Amino acid sequence: MRSSESHDSLIRDLGASLRPVRRVASSTRLALVWLAVVAVLGAGLAVAYDMNAMVLRLSSAPDLWLAALGAVLTAVFAAKAAFELGIPGRSRAWALAPLAPALLWIGASGLGCLRTWTAAGVQGTADGRDCLMFIVGFSVPLAGAMLLLLRRTFPLYPALTAALAGLACAAGAAALLNLCHPFDATATDLAVHGMAVILVVIVVALSGRGLLRR
Repeated sequence: MRSSESHDSLIRDLGASLRPVRRVASSTRLALVWLAVVAVLGAGLAVAYDMNAMVLRLSSAPDLWLAALGAVLTAVFAAKAAFELGIPGRSRAWALAPLAPALLWIGASGLGCLRTWTAAGVQGTADGRDCLMFIVGFSVPLAGAMLLLLRRTFPLYPALTAALAGLACAAGAAALLNLCHPFDATATDLAVHGMAVILVVIVVALSGRGLLRR
């Protein structure tokens, strides 16, 4: 009898010190919230720039719209993968989710540099500095929103999660660039875009892993 009472007392004491565990948010819901931030930025650019010219330019060359599609899909799958890795127990294989769209993005961009004819509606040659500043600049609010949302998760692989977050932000910024980039694909332009993407991924990965480490 005394043993039973002591057990009950022990259970009451342990239960009194327990605190509710915050449930990890749905990865799909978090990804949709982040993509909504990208959409809001895109809507602002759509108001400020000529969307008819963008449609004409992208539709006139398959490599341009395939590259734009690849950037969008890379952002979507990288964001989904980052939030999936924020849930304990999810496989690191999620890191491979953005691989196929990233290959489409890179491959189509590279093929555009080999094209022998000029796409419709282009306006001269792009200024690499403007493209670099655009991708890096728009990645800042996207990364802020991404890391804020990832703080609602518990990633077991903070460095890998932060790297995927950086890829999502860089791809999202590159996708937004298509709304105000009336230039044809060139090797120089591709190199600048690639450098900007790599820079964003590295910076977000290095800064984000500390913020995400529990």
